[in-house]
Amino acid sequence: MRILFVAPSYVGGLGAHAAAVAGKLRGCGFETELLRAPHVPVKNLKNPSFAVFGAAKALASRERYDVVHAYNPPSAPAMRCARAGKRALALHGVYSQQIGAMHSGAAGRLAGAAEALAARWADRITTDSEDVRRAYREKLGVDAEFLLSPQDADDLDRIPDAPEKRGQVAYVGRDSYEKGTDILRGIEGRVDGRVVYCTDVGWGEAMAVLKSSSVVAVPSRMDSIPATIKEALFLGVPVVAAAAGGIPEIIRHGETGILVEPNSPEQLLEAINGLLADRDRAAGLAERGREFAMKNLTWDVMLPKYARFYEDLAGS
Repeated sequence: MRILFVAPSYVGGLGAHAAAVAGKLRGCGFETELLRAPHVPVKNLKNPSFAVFGAAKALASRERYDVVHAYNPPSAPAMRCARAGKRALALHGVYSQQIGAMHSGAAGRLAGAAEALAARWADRITTDSEDVRRAYREKLGVDAEFLLSPQDADDLDRIPDAPEKRGQVAYVGRDSYEKGTDILRGIEGRVDGRVVYCTDVGWGEAMAVLKSSSVVAVPSRMDSIPATIKEALFLGVPVVAAAAGGIPEIIRHGETGILVEPNSPEQLLEAINGLLADRDRAAGLAERGREFAMKNLTWDVMLPKYARFYEDLAGS
C-alpha cells in the first residue's frame, strides 16, 4: 500500500507526528512518502502559501497512492489534488477556534469555512482526542476516527540523565495565547522556584530541560492532547495542566497529574507550588503517570490501530 502524508512542516507538532507515522508504517512494509512544498516564511502567510504550493506540487505529480493523509486544513488542497484512491484529513484541535483565538474573529470565520470545505473533500477524518471528535461532530456533523498520537519511548529513553534542578518548572510549547503562556508568565513571580520556557529550541534541548525539572506546567486555554504532557509522563515528570480540550483524557486528577480550571492563574499557582513543596506526592504522580504512558501511549500499542485504519480505508 502506498500512502502520501501532507503537512506544512515535518519538524515539531503535528508535522512531526505525520513523519513519525510514515516512518513506523514504512517499517511494517507500507510504502510511505512525505509531500514537501515551499512556503513563504512569514507568520500569517506560511499556511496560505503552503496550501497553494502544496496543491501545485500534488497536481504536477504523476504518482498514484492508495491513500493521502493531510494534516490540518492548510494541507487539504494538496490532499484534494493528489492522485489517490482515498483521502483522509487529520484535525488535531479545533482549527477555526485556534485561529480565531490567535488572530481575529474574521480569521476564525475564514478558517471555519476552510475546515468545512476540507472535511467535504475527505473520505475519512481522524483526530487524536475524543474531545475534538465530539467538537467536529457538533460543528460539521462528521464522525472522526479517534487515533491517539503515541510517543516513541525509545527516543525519550535516550535523553541523557541529569540531576533534578530542584524547583525548576518547565514550559514546553508554542508561546501563544491558546497555549496560555501569558497565564504562566503572570504568576511566575510567585512560583516557589524558577520557570524555564522552551518555546523556540530544538526537541532534544527541550526534553533535557523537561527531564531535569521538578514539574511541567501546561496552562492551555484550548488544546487537543499536547505532546508535552505525553513526553513528561514518559520522562517521569509530574504534570500540572489546565483541564482544556482532550487533556483530561490522559491526565486523571490526583492520579497521573494535577488538573486545574482553564484560565485560572490562582489555581495553577497553587497546584505548582503544592507539588514543589510535596515531593512525595510529586513522585507518586510521576510514577503512576509513567505507568499509564507505557500501557497506553506507545507505538507498540497504537501502530496496529494505525495500520488497520489505512487498510480499512483503502479497502472501503
